[in-house]
Amino acid sequence: MKLLHIDSSVLGPHSVSRQVSAAIVDRLRQATPSLDLIYRDLTQTPLAHLSASHLAAVQGAPAPAELGPDLAASAAVLNEFLDADVVVIGAPMYNFTIPSQLKAWIDRILVAGKTFKYGAAGPEGLAGGKRVIVAVSRGGHYGAETPYAAGEHLETYLRWVFGFMGITGLEFISADGIQIGPEHRQKALAGALQAATSLRSA
Repeated sequence: MKLLHIDSSVLGPHSVSRQVSAAIVDRLRQATPSLDLIYRDLTQTPLAHLSASHLAAVQGAPAPAELGPDLAASAAVLNEFLDADVVVIGAPMYNFTIPSQLKAWIDRILVAGKTFKYGAAGPEGLAGGKRVIVAVSRGGHYGAETPYAAGEHLETYLRWVFGFMGITGLEFISADGIQIGPEHRQKALAGALQAATSLRSA
């Protein structure tokens, strides 16, 4: 079984989402020591944002030589994703949505003919069957019962994107309110880490 671990926080060791995503991976590896783990840090090895040249090359146009490394990076991250049975993503909320680093990764895996296709009945996901677990950190509270619910564009976006690829039943472990104060941060982190240890093993 292959596990793909993605981190996208720019805060390094100070990141809550990184701590929680690592705890999720530890839990899964303890349950299944034979897991084949691939780790990608999107801040240490960032992907370029899509360009007109990239999109043209993907659609079959001749690719300029300088685009070679970019196309190779795209192929690598797409293959990592397609090969994975389990995907663990560290996703902090930045300005009400996912980090741009994570968006660049999604742009490389949301590929027509690979992870979805259009047919007579509309779009069809081609990447179903994967387990996706997301470690979320948010500075405030954005639950449905809060005044800020309309500003939540992280979990809702990820559910839609992965659902579009045929992956339903995403699992979220969230640390919310981490910018309210030190006590809130510690309590939120402790709760998320505890939730990680309680994940089902498979």
